[in-house]
Amino acid sequence: MRKDVRILLVGEPKVGKTSLIMSLVSEEFPDEVPLRAEEITIPADVTPERVPTHIVDYSGNYAHTNTHKHTHTQSICLANVICIVYSVNNKKSIEKVSLVSLSAVNQIHNCSMVPLILVGNKSDLVEHSSMETILPIMNQYQDIETCVECSAKNLKNISELFYYAQKAVLHPTGPLYCPEEKELKPSCIKSLTRIFKVSDLDNDGILNDNELNFFQRTCFNTPLAPQALEDVKNVVRRNMTDGVKDNGLSLKGFLFLHTLFIQRGRHETTWTVLRRFGYDDDLELTQEYLFPMIKMPPDCTTELNHNAYLFLQSVFDKHDKDRDCALSPEEVKDLFKVFPYMPWGPDVNHTVVTRNKRIDLQKKQTQRSVFRCNVLGDRGSGKSGFLQAFLGKNLQGQRRIREDHKSFYAISTTYVYGQEKYLLLHEVMPDFDFLSEADLACDVVCLVYDINNPSSFEYCAKVYKQYFIDSKTPCVVVAAKSDLHEVRQHYSLSPHEFCRKHKLHPPQPFTCSVTDAPNKDIYTRITTMAMYPHMAQADLKNSTFWLRASVGATVFAVLGFAMYRALIKQR
Repeated sequence: MRKDVRILLVGEPKVGKTSLIMSLVSEEFPDEVPLRAEEITIPADVTPERVPTHIVDYSGNYAHTNTHKHTHTQSICLANVICIVYSVNNKKSIEKVSLVSLSAVNQIHNCSMVPLILVGNKSDLVEHSSMETILPIMNQYQDIETCVECSAKNLKNISELFYYAQKAVLHPTGPLYCPEEKELKPSCIKSLTRIFKVSDLDNDGILNDNELNFFQRTCFNTPLAPQALEDVKNVVRRNMTDGVKDNGLSLKGFLFLHTLFIQRGRHETTWTVLRRFGYDDDLELTQEYLFPMIKMPPDCTTELNHNAYLFLQSVFDKHDKDRDCALSPEEVKDLFKVFPYMPWGPDVNHTVVTRNKRIDLQKKQTQRSVFRCNVLGDRGSGKSGFLQAFLGKNLQGQRRIREDHKSFYAISTTYVYGQEKYLLLHEVMPDFDFLSEADLACDVVCLVYDINNPSSFEYCAKVYKQYFIDSKTPCVVVAAKSDLHEVRQHYSLSPHEFCRKHKLHPPQPFTCSVTDAPNKDIYTRITTMAMYPHMAQADLKNSTFWLRASVGATVFAVLGFAMYRALIKQR
């Protein structure tokens, strides 16, 4: 919603534009009316919508001078709503609304979507209404929101005029409703349908009393009384047969209520609902709603908390209609109807900031339960198979997956010392020269090579030396397709020699059987390295130190034993 409103009054000379503004401000008709009133700003605390409002007067004579035609055009373009004023006691003034004023506004390209309000001033001078003459004009121009007849002299409908002008900006009819068809526009129906599905907590296609109260509290911060709920449903029952089912509100009934709100001039009710569920003035979900900012200290990560897990479990159960503990393609499609795209991103509204990673290293333990492993390797090295095997799919199961259906992510649980942890594998595209910070940011790195391809290991070696040789991120080398014949790699060092030189674990053999379930031991090792990075960074890289210490301890033990034997003999 806009943070302020700019109202422009235009029209022929002597129709009372300036008088309307001065009557609003002073609450009395001015004895002397200047040629043009200065711009007036009404503070937010005195307006019904709590939004500061700027009112701009533009004199017809002043605008028609050659010097100020450009300024006139600019004023129209800056306006959020334009009030076209005419005199109800002057037929020529009414005729010029269509011939001059509306034509001039529509000629300005940037203002084609600005809402318009027709204002019939000097109603105190006539006994009849001008609405019959104005209605054909309103039907001709879709941008006209409404028509108000008023009198600056006796203050009739002055406050209402500027309230409707403000309302036309903050709660416009155009994006919601088509007056010609007398029905909601498709974009509005789509948005309200999503809101209905979000509010339908049990996914039965009906909003029961509890769900209606949940919706009411979400949008308006107050529940509906039981009698008020029944009154709402009775209004729907009287107007349509299938609007209420099993004493609950159906989607058709929900849409009908919002149609009724708009037809009765209560656009603000529908707009309040739409904005509460993240929609902007164009009925698009806002970036702030889709991607809310999270303040997170450096060297920290985010995880879903317990309530978020319960929420996701309830969402899963809600859409698992056949209760088979799995979502079919149709059930997944139904779940994602409330999302703007697939797949979903992390639910940032239910995250907690975990302890600083440096503290984890110092305390040699972690509070985290989710760890990310970036999987790198040359094309054809077996990265995709490595991810799919983590999900329990053998080669036979992997062959049934279409290439365009394969994901670059796989997440499942592992158990480390009896603790359940989540490991997220991310397959990184093999573009050595363009690895981004996101490709390198992880808890553990997995370098995969094909033992049957003599050129496969070279990519892993180059990536490690370029990006991870001085990094504190643990690295593990995986020798994929270990059931095949191992060939000599073209790289200057063999994989075992490379790992020994850089103080890494020896290459971990991995293969995926055609029919048997994949072995998951390697994933437990990877999770363990992510949980205890100090082991990889201290114990492994200082293996030479421990080797020397072991030899020294052995020599010391032998010397000590020899001295002991010598002392025994002397006695």
